[in-house]
Amino acid sequence: MGMMLRMTTRMADPVLYSFRRCPYAMRARMALVVSGTACELREVKLADKPQAMLDASPKGTVPVLVFCDGTVLEESVAIMRWVLARHDPEGWLAREDAALVAENDGPFKAALDHYKYPTRYNDCDPLPHRARGEAFLRVLEERLAGQGQLAGDRRGLTDIAIFPFIRQFANHDRAWFDALDLPHLQSWLAGHLASTLFATIMQREEPWREGNAPVAMAL
Repeated sequence: MGMMLRMTTRMADPVLYSFRRCPYAMRARMALVVSGTACELREVKLADKPQAMLDASPKGTVPVLVFCDGTVLEESVAIMRWVLARHDPEGWLAREDAALVAENDGPFKAALDHYKYPTRYNDCDPLPHRARGEAFLRVLEERLAGQGQLAGDRRGLTDIAIFPFIRQFANHDRAWFDALDLPHLQSWLAGHLASTLFATIMQREEPWREGNAPVAMAL
């Protein structure tokens, strides 16, 4: 069965401020969908962030999950853990490698940013940063050589937390990435890109403005 079912937003549903192409927001949306958590989706234009989001989370980054009682979750992994603690039909929490996710979010993300945006960091040579990122890819390749996913034979929190960043790294120079001798990682990435779950969370929405009609997350 597919997941492309649009549910009615209720007044008690939390609000998710998101940006379609942000890897942090992607992994939060995937956890929300797989857990069956209904929410109002508010797509954010990063150059013109809505005041309601900034009032809830002054740091101004996505994702931000705001509850009707004023509670705010503003870190993507915290959102993933919160929704999965309440309903985890695929057992994602049992397949969480916190150390590997931390390596992705720390050293690998830094290498990715310097590789993709060298001028932002006054770094004219992105290749050393690409090499640092490739070293992490090889760690993942070795892990995947012995099992279908990063923490077992089925997808779990580890895969979903890391996959959007590998997608971003690969897409920066797809020909280079595809030529690497990383068959297990490349197959793993292709499988997640082709999943119904990923297609579901990549729905396109217009940027939210105050007064817009609510848009429910596709579940």
